[in-house]
This record gives sequence, C-alpha cells and structure tokens, in this order.
Amino acid sequence: MELEGRGAGGVAGGPAAAPGRSPGESALLEGWLQRGVGRGAGGGEAGACRPPVRQDPDSGPDYEALPAGATVTTHMVAGAVAGILEHCVMYPVDCVKTRMQSLQPDPAARYRNVLEALWRIIRTEGLWRPMRGLNVTATGAGPAHALYFACYEKLKKTLSDVIHPGGNSHIANGAAGCVATLLHDAAMNPAEVVKQRMQMYNSPYHRVTDCVRAVWQNEGAGAFYRSYTTQLTMNVPFQAIHFMTYEFLQEHFNPQRRYNPSSHVVSGACAGAVAAAVTTPLDVCKTLLNTQESLALNSNFTGHITGMASAFRTVYQVGGVTAYFRGVQARVIYQIPSTAIAWSVYEFFKYLITKRQEEWRAGK
Repeated sequence: MELEGRGAGGVAGGPAAAPGRSPGESALLEGWLQRGVGRGAGGGEAGACRPPVRQDPDSGPDYEALPAGATVTTHMVAGAVAGILEHCVMYPVDCVKTRMQSLQPDPAARYRNVLEALWRIIRTEGLWRPMRGLNVTATGAGPAHALYFACYEKLKKTLSDVIHPGGNSHIANGAAGCVATLLHDAAMNPAEVVKQRMQMYNSPYHRVTDCVRAVWQNEGAGAFYRSYTTQLTMNVPFQAIHFMTYEFLQEHFNPQRRYNPSSHVVSGACAGAVAAAVTTPLDVCKTLLNTQESLALNSNFTGHITGMASAFRTVYQVGGVTAYFRGVQARVIYQIPSTAIAWSVYEFFKYLITKRQEEWRAGK
C-alpha cells in the first residue's frame, strides 16, 4: 500500500482515485490516513501510520489475552466444575490410595497394585463400595476449588505485575498456589476426614451423616481439622511444585497462551505426577491423622495422634522409612489424570465463559 512518504497533503486524492480498490477498501484507507493526519498535525507522523493487524475470526480469541472478560465469577464457576469432575472421575482410585497407605492393613486389604485392589474391593465388598463417600467429596470440592482457582488467578496476575511486569514469574505462580491452598484446604479438610474414614477397609460408616455424627460426638469438632496443618504442610509444597511445573510446561508447549486442550492435558498430568511423587510421605501422615488407624494407635499410643510430628514418628515406628512411600503408585496414578482433568476442564470452562461474555458485550 502506498502510504510511505505521504504527508497531510496526500490524503485528498489518495484512496478515492486509486484504481482497483473497492469503495469499502477506499473508505477504510481514508479513515487510517485521516487518523494519521490528526496525530501528526505538523505532517511528521502521517506517513508513519500503519493499519491495525486483523485477527482471523476462525482462530478464536487469544485466551490468556482476555483478562478483562475472565472475571472472578468466571474463575470460581470454572474451578468448581473442574474440582467436582476431577474428584468424581478419580474417586475409585482415591479409595484404593487411602487403603494402600494403611500402616497395618488387614490381611484381606493388602493389595499389590491399583487394578488388583479395585477388582478385589468390587468382588468382595460390592460394586459401589469404591464410591462410598463420593457425595461428601463432591460437596466439598465445589466451593474448595472455586476459592482455589479464583485466588490463584488473582494473585498470579498481581504478583507477576510486581515481580516481572508484563511477563510470567515462576515465583509468583508458586506463591499464588501456596496462598490459594490455604483457602482450598480450609473448605476441603472436613470432607477429607469423612471421606477417608468411609474409604477404609471394614469402615463402620455406611452414610456420611453417620460418620459426621460419630466424629463430632466422640472426638469433637476439632477432629475435622486435626490434619489441617499437615494437609497444608503437604499441599503448600505440592501446589508450589504443581503450579510452577504447569506454568513452565505451558511456556514450552503453549507459548502464545491460547486455549489449547492438548497442552493443558499434558502440562497438568506432568505437573501432578511430579508434585505427587515428591510429597507422598506427607500424604501418608495426613491419611493417618484423618483415619486415626486403630492398629497403629494400639501399637504406639493410647490417645489420638495429633500434629505432624506425632504422625511422622508413628509412621516410622510402625513401618520404617519405606512406610512413608506407601501408596506412592496409587497416588501418582491418581494425580496424573486428576490434574489433567482439572486443568483441561478448568481452562475449557474459563475459555467458554469468557468467550460468551465477550460475545454478549459485543452484541449489546
């Protein structure tokens, strides 16, 4: 296009007189030139005017470039859906993980691997036994993940602007994940206590209400948060590793930060696997605090196990160093699809809601 070298005087006869242009193109070009003249009253900047870059309408919006449309409500809704689906789909494996982390399991509840455990649980205890406690988990996962993702997104952007303006900061990602974990675990911990007690072999609880009532009456309200500090001790490093790994892989697989399902799945799966393997010892201690496993208690203490130090000491006394890695296979197998589902569902709903909001605003 012959824009180079034209001053203010070249506007009058430029677009209209040019051969081969449609009336619409001529009008568009005239508008560009007039804006250039307005900016360069002295004639110096008119020739530097460049037409705006057109976005391919079929390529969809740049997902990460729409922060104004991705509201806190969007993050909360997308996060709640992602959390519920993640926990529901992977719940049978979570049940196996809880049992495999038992320090002194019943002979009938000793399993070699996840598939064998699932088969034996279904065959000997019923088809729906691995799903017992799912309802309380889904109830807790919705608000927990809504707070989790909304807090993460807000802090990630705020801290990144401070630490690395205009860019992505791994320190900001890790710190945002740590703070988001505080809210997530505060909402999720009571559901975790009830869920894991119902998952144990020969659990006396068949309904959530029975378990809640028994824990409240026998151990008090504090029992629902007995593992909270250990949960945080586990989840803070877990989420720091998780978010930093995810964002690092996104930079590699999805540098443009568009909605890209395959990159979200791969990044989420790898991030979950790495974080799960590293933090397995803490997860074993959390399970012990939640379940207050009777055989372990009889072996070591006369009262309840309280606090991370007591849990670590009990695990070592009962099973030695190897006991800290009980259920590591089930934990990693659980986390790979779990985090893949969570991130892919979250990014999809965040993209979908943001896109609908943008279309609604454009149509007003």
